[in-house]
Amino acid sequence: MSAATHDGHAPYYFVPGPSRHPLMAAIGLFFVILGAGQWVNGHQWGAYSLAFGLLWWAFVLKQWFGDAIRESESGLYSDRIDVSFRWSMAWFIFSEVMFFAAFFGALYWARVMSVPSLGSLDNAILWPDFKAFWPSSVPGYTGAPAGTVEAFSTMGPWPIPTINTGLLLASGVTLTIAHHALIAGERGKTLFWMWATVLLGITFLGFQGYEYYHAYTDLNLKLTSGVYGSTFFLLTGFHGFHVFVGMLMLLFITLRLHKGHFTPDRHFGFEGAAWYWHFVDVVWLGLYVIVYWL
Repeated sequence: MSAATHDGHAPYYFVPGPSRHPLMAAIGLFFVILGAGQWVNGHQWGAYSLAFGLLWWAFVLKQWFGDAIRESESGLYSDRIDVSFRWSMAWFIFSEVMFFAAFFGALYWARVMSVPSLGSLDNAILWPDFKAFWPSSVPGYTGAPAGTVEAFSTMGPWPIPTINTGLLLASGVTLTIAHHALIAGERGKTLFWMWATVLLGITFLGFQGYEYYHAYTDLNLKLTSGVYGSTFFLLTGFHGFHVFVGMLMLLFITLRLHKGHFTPDRHFGFEGAAWYWHFVDVVWLGLYVIVYWL
């Protein structure tokens, strides 16, 4: 994803030859979707199909990205390819913004529209015992007057969510320091701060894993805990997945730095991963305020 060439050494616009990678990736995703769909419907063999598809897909991506890296480092990418990568990453991040906008919108609609509407006079005959309060943490009181939702405790902002906020904010700082060090040609300093960023991301994931364990075992907060539980795990879980993906991106960029890839002038592979990580940071700030505080 980064060209380490000088002007005039690359073709006007590089066009790769026929590739097997798109077809192979599609095959892997087929088994992922097939397995996931069967697993959630009670067919245990679906878990094996899902695992096989993920491993197949990861292997294909490793080869695909490896080809792109070799093309870049061999001088085949010009400035036009660099611009193409920048637009592609920008649109990808925009699609992720819309992805999370839908989830935040679902939370907004449940809290501001659905719950008050169900507690209005228009629904008094259908739900006479319903009380329009958020969250639905007591069985038979708000979200489940029939007692179908077990009692649970909500997740507050302290201490783990607040600690994780500090970790992500710190990781944004360390990543920025690493970027400026790379521009200044200080590779050793760049590597140090990149490893610090990766470790902060891993620590965040560790704390979130403990938070989920605490939610299930101590708070009885689960995916089945009404609309509060489903939106809580939907938002925090998908964000955690994005942190995991971003951490892998930064890890691979760091390993490439060890191999001597990227220059102070041409390092969009680094910049693209940094864009993604800062996006993840911003989403967490919104999630931290809306999900844990409000």
